[in-house]
Amino acid sequence: MENYTNIKDGVFKSVCPLDCPDQCGLLLHKKDGVIEKVEGDPDHPVTQGAICNKVRHMTERIYDDQRLTHPLKRAGKKGEGIFEQISWSEAIEMIAQKWKGLIKTEGPESILPYSFYGNMGRLSAESMDRRLFHRLGASRLERTICASAGSAGYGYTMGGSFGSDPEDTIHSKLIILWGINAVSTNMHQITLAQKARKKGAKIIVIDVQKNQTGRLADWFIPIRPGTDGALALGIMHVLFAEGLTNEGFLKNYTSGHVELREHVKSYDPHTVAEITGVNAEDITDLARTYAETTPAFIRIGNGIQHHDNGGMCVRTIACLPALTGQWLKKGGGAIKGNGSVLNFRSSALQRPDLLKNKTVRSINMNAIGTALLEENDPPIHSMFVYNSNPAVVAPEANKVRRGLARDDLFTIVHDMFVTETAKYADIVLPATSSFENTDFYTSYWHHYMQMQRPVIDRYGESKSNPEVFRLLAQSLGFNEKAFTDSDEQMIEQALRTSDGYQVLKGVTPRRLWEEHFVKAERPDDWLEQLPTPSGKIELYSTALEQQGLPALPSYEPLSDEEGDFLFVPAPNHNYLNSTFSNNEKHIRLSAKEPLAYVNIHDAEKLNITDKENVLLWNSRGECVVKAAVGEHVLPGVIVTQGLWADQNGEKHLVNGLVPDRIADMGGGAVFFSGRVNMEKI
Repeated sequence: MENYTNIKDGVFKSVCPLDCPDQCGLLLHKKDGVIEKVEGDPDHPVTQGAICNKVRHMTERIYDDQRLTHPLKRAGKKGEGIFEQISWSEAIEMIAQKWKGLIKTEGPESILPYSFYGNMGRLSAESMDRRLFHRLGASRLERTICASAGSAGYGYTMGGSFGSDPEDTIHSKLIILWGINAVSTNMHQITLAQKARKKGAKIIVIDVQKNQTGRLADWFIPIRPGTDGALALGIMHVLFAEGLTNEGFLKNYTSGHVELREHVKSYDPHTVAEITGVNAEDITDLARTYAETTPAFIRIGNGIQHHDNGGMCVRTIACLPALTGQWLKKGGGAIKGNGSVLNFRSSALQRPDLLKNKTVRSINMNAIGTALLEENDPPIHSMFVYNSNPAVVAPEANKVRRGLARDDLFTIVHDMFVTETAKYADIVLPATSSFENTDFYTSYWHHYMQMQRPVIDRYGESKSNPEVFRLLAQSLGFNEKAFTDSDEQMIEQALRTSDGYQVLKGVTPRRLWEEHFVKAERPDDWLEQLPTPSGKIELYSTALEQQGLPALPSYEPLSDEEGDFLFVPAPNHNYLNSTFSNNEKHIRLSAKEPLAYVNIHDAEKLNITDKENVLLWNSRGECVVKAAVGEHVLPGVIVTQGLWADQNGEKHLVNGLVPDRIADMGGGAVFFSGRVNMEKI
């Protein structure tokens, strides 16, 4: 298919590659073969030309003079970041020979891929890479660092990632933004909410911090971290007790409402107030407002699932629209994600059949530090890192770095920059930007699939993920046709069955190439075809019961930890995880250094004043930040924003403080369930 690299001047449709629900349509302005400006595509039906500053300044990233241009080989100690340039053929040969030796002496499971969705392109994230590691028989990575706990919990209620169409939320009369700083992480949901508000809608924000989203709310409700499930149960109590439920909907579309009615009697507003910090009168008013305002829509955020009880928390909130029948209202319902709406043939991309029925171990990416340091059979002797930066983003990051520093660990990093992880690598490979690739994208919020054609030439000698893994397959002697498929062929395989039928109604490769974005058509009766065991919304889940978990929505307190403060390392408005944290432009746009939001009463007790340096610490590590004193958070809570790159030896590694425990469902991370101490410096 045609790409745009040979056209030196013009404006070209594109798509934002970042791990963000909005997945904006873009226009790239190119002159003399160089992108001069990135702006939003006004033709995109959802994002309509509006983009965030992160993407608006993307040229600062793709043309950063620190960007890698050639493969590198380590020439110093691990962690020093000292390298010498080598050729691609040398790099591929070194990796292949090392792996052949490990397979012979230790077995293929001594090799581990480590990746996530630093680039949301499906070919970049889960195509040729998965094929290669399946064929190798390498250890499998459980990619559960982000949304897995909540997705699992939501799935037990709804059968999958089926949510409201966000385009319909302009018709909502009540919008509850629950555990999401949408101004920073889902800006077009805010745009839609503002349009709804102009037509009379009310916006309620429930969060642990009065952040940018909390400040625009009509009603902001502060809550203690990890107690959101209890609040949802308190709302249910009021709905049932005051006869505010939609009995017809419960009878026709749900299973377990009789059991749930009895179960929530113990979650009265006064009991829930003691747990959550939300006063009893507000709990009652919130429940009544939710019941009496229609259509009512809940945007369930990522934050609330990053707790020990995160899966059950999301499952519990996901039950609320059923109690009041909001799923039948245009503009009602909820969104945790909409990934099931754009359910392409992932098996055709990933080719798990190449494992040839071998059983291999799996390793949870949230416990990578433990996996690298503790004895395994066999030990992990090689790790290939791409689309991720575990030295900064993984839990217990100090432990991760100790693991990466092992002399007997052969590490390869494929990235655009020498990241914190790359400084520990034996081989560093230069990666293309998304604007240099062919790829297709699926939003996990709106219902549009999008196509990316190459717009600019490769930067230096950089290569895409599929290219690198094709080269490795060739060097390892793998001759299956799966390793010679082109990018265009893999896209065709993902969107059509082997006998040529469309996988998604209305979405074809041809339409994507020609139109750039295409909306998947969801049947009108989707609510009657839910893939739950009962075929209905499951308020009582036999699947959970069979796993030994509570069948009904429940609340479990967070695990006990030492420390005076609950600690929430939240997202930064100008970064996306660690992406952009090394770019000067984005650093200038942000607060320039990490802040810890502290309640004024806690600060007074510790004699801490605003903008004063403080030390946050626990048994896992320590971090130096500036205190932002006020009433942004409840007493006993500290919130930071962003994952900051290491600068000049400063102690900014906030994820060095968070536990690597695993959440109640889906193998998820518990970033927000740790505790810290704080002291004045």
